[in-house]
Amino acid sequence: MHDHAPTGIRGASNRRLLAVSLAITTTVMLVQVVGAILSGSLALLADAAHMFTDAAALVIALIASIVAARPANDRRTFGYRRAEVFGALLNSVILIGLSVWIAVEAVRRLLSDADTEIAGGLMLVVAIVGLLANAVALWLLSAAQRTSINVRGAYLEVLGDLLGSAAVIVAAVIILTTGWAPADAIASLVIAAMIVPRAIGLLREVMSVLSEATPDGVEVRTIREHILGAPGVADVHDIHVWQLTRGAPVFTAHVVVDAEVFAAGRAGEVLQSLQGCLADHFDVEHSTFQLEPAGHVEHDAHT
Repeated sequence: MHDHAPTGIRGASNRRLLAVSLAITTTVMLVQVVGAILSGSLALLADAAHMFTDAAALVIALIASIVAARPANDRRTFGYRRAEVFGALLNSVILIGLSVWIAVEAVRRLLSDADTEIAGGLMLVVAIVGLLANAVALWLLSAAQRTSINVRGAYLEVLGDLLGSAAVIVAAVIILTTGWAPADAIASLVIAAMIVPRAIGLLREVMSVLSEATPDGVEVRTIREHILGAPGVADVHDIHVWQLTRGAPVFTAHVVVDAEVFAAGRAGEVLQSLQGCLADHFDVEHSTFQLEPAGHVEHDAHT
């Protein structure tokens, strides 16, 4: 006995947001590449490289969103929503790889004896354009990222690049006012340092989903107490809680009910009460209950 709650978090609106963000990101990336070549700025080139991975991440997220919207079938009984998780996994790996490249190149420049000529004015203008474009893309994705781990990965990419653009702006101002070229390489290190924690956080969330761990914020003990407090319920066991992707928790449990519940034909009433409890109090999208009479001894192999 189960209940499927409707959801819109994998809908066309998310795909439209991703498509618009992709167009913005790609345009600004091309501007930054040209600006980096003309100005000689490593920080701007690092920001352009980050924008490239943003574009790749948005493409991945867009494809994953389309795949995740495919309906369930006999082979994929939960549908394809885990595609979002794999998209987020790829995004996190790209982020970590990018940050390592930026850090290595920045250190190489700092240790190099050669003076690097950097056009601070052009660097500043291009960085401001990148900052404004990332702010728009971030605003577009801000609401959807709260409910989709896939969009969350793309959101973190854009957030990291916005902060990176801010670091480039600071470096450009320093170069313009003092002529101190190492500020460019230091800004690159700052960008790498900002990327890593968010990438690791996303990777941890992905691994939590793939390992079918209990979602953050879900207290099994509290759910158990709610179920035991329902009329006619004598006991509950074999509770399992996991999530298909961010915002899509799944719950199963065996519920022992009093004998008179079956005798009076109230099993449907109890089931509806339990499903409503999980949907209202714990925002569980898919719940499955096995109702058992008192004295029933068939348990799962693990508890």
